[in-house]
Amino acid sequence: FAADAGVAVLAPDSRGATWDVIRNAYGLDVRFIERALQTVFATLPVDPAKLTIGGFSDGASYAISLGLINGDMFRRIIAFSPGFYVGGEARGRPDIFVSHGTADQILPIDRCSRIIVPALKKQGYTVTFRQFDGGHEIPPHIAREGMRAALVTGYTIPNGREAPHGPRALVEAQLDPHTTGLRATPGVAG
Repeated sequence: FAADAGVAVLAPDSRGATWDVIRNAYGLDVRFIERALQTVFATLPVDPAKLTIGGFSDGASYAISLGLINGDMFRRIIAFSPGFYVGGEARGRPDIFVSHGTADQILPIDRCSRIIVPALKKQGYTVTFRQFDGGHEIPPHIAREGMRAALVTGYTIPNGREAPHGPRALVEAQLDPHTTGLRATPGVAG
């Protein structure tokens, strides 16, 4: 889907069995991601206004957590089947796309996304939530929808329609493309 959309995808893995903040606090993983981003910025012509962070499962939890405290860097957060998020000092107002299978037995939707989404909306975030018939997975139609959400600021699905509408105006300072400035502040589980 990324090639069809004409985007570059950086897909890091965790330095341990899962992402560092899930075990205790930000550490090796966030430093690895920052170094990887610096390499991408030095190698490719990256438009800082189009950065998106995303993930699946624990990676989705990490993407929401890191995306909120770096919302001035990541304009969009894509979270496929997240379990939770770690709070911290939020910056910026990224648009958020969350999907979750109604039959997910790994991270049950009622204990995860159906709690996360209302909490994010209560904090004033624009959240598009897609529930689908299925388990702990990313069906192709949800992957495509997530990619569309990653590409369009202000993407929402009003009344179940899939067409994006009205980009929201964002007034944010330009980021230096050679320094990520990625933040990692400890917080409490969201």
